[in-house]
Amino acid sequence: MAVDSRSLSGVVAMLKPVQSGTILAYSFGPSLAASTNVPHSISQISAGDAIESPEAEPNELPDAPIPQNPSDIETASQTRRILGIIPNFRAVSTDQKLPAQSVKEKFVTATQDSFDYSSVVIPAMLAAYSMKTDATPEFHQGAAGYARYFWHAAVDQTSENYMVEFVVPVVTHEDTRYYTLGRGGFLKRTAYALSRAVITRSDSANEVFNLSEVIGSGAAAGLSSLYYPSRERSFANTGTEWGLDIGIDAASFVAKEFWPDINHRLFHGSKPADDSQH
Repeated sequence: MAVDSRSLSGVVAMLKPVQSGTILAYSFGPSLAASTNVPHSISQISAGDAIESPEAEPNELPDAPIPQNPSDIETASQTRRILGIIPNFRAVSTDQKLPAQSVKEKFVTATQDSFDYSSVVIPAMLAAYSMKTDATPEFHQGAAGYARYFWHAAVDQTSENYMVEFVVPVVTHEDTRYYTLGRGGFLKRTAYALSRAVITRSDSANEVFNLSEVIGSGAAAGLSSLYYPSRERSFANTGTEWGLDIGIDAASFVAKEFWPDINHRLFHGSKPADDSQH
C-alpha cells in the first residue's frame, strides 16, 4: 500500500520532542490532542516527580546469601596435651600454615615426647600387659618383674621416638608433625589419620612416603634386640615389635585427629582454628 508523504510528515510534526529538566517528553499537536482528549503537552513532568512516583521505586529485595568459603568454616583447634596429660606437641590445627620444620625443632619434639612427665603412661600400660601375658618369662613376675618390663618398654619408646621424629626425618627431610584434616565424615577422617603412618609431608610441603615412620620404627625394633634376653632376639620378635610401634603411632594419629572435636564438645575447649600451638 502506498503511503502519502504529506500524511507522514503531518504525523511526525505532531510528535515534537520537548526537553523538560532531565525528562525527554513529547508534545502532541492540536489535532491529535483534540481527538484523544490528551492535554496539549505532557512535558511538564519533572525528573523529581518521576523519582518520587511509587512506580519508579526499585523493588526492595533481600540481599542474596553470600556463598560460604569452606576455609571460613570454623574448626576446633589442637591443644598441647590430650586430656591435659598425653603429649600432643606435634599436632597442627586444621588449615594452620607453618614454616618448614628445622632440625632443632625435630630434636626438641622427640625429646619432649620421650621425657615429658606423661611419657610414662604408655610404657606403664605395655609393661602391665606384657607381665600379665608373660611375654618375656625371663623377667619373672612381681614388682621386680614389672620394673624390668617397664624400663624395657620405656627404652623402646625413647629409641623409637628419636628414630622416627629426629634421626630419619633429618636425613630424609620429612616433616614429623601431624596436620589435622578436621573436615569430612568419620570414615574419611579416620582413613586420613591411619594413612599418615605411611604418608607424610616433606620439608617442602609435598606428600611423600613416610620413611621416617616405617624405617625409623624398624630401626628402633632392631636396636631393642641389644637389651632383651637372647631368646627374644629373633626376626619374628623384631617384626612384632616393628608392627606394634607403627600400630601405636597410627592409633595416636586417630586420637590427634578427633581430639579437638572431643575437647570442644565435652570440655568446651577453644573453637577457632587459629589458636596458638605453642
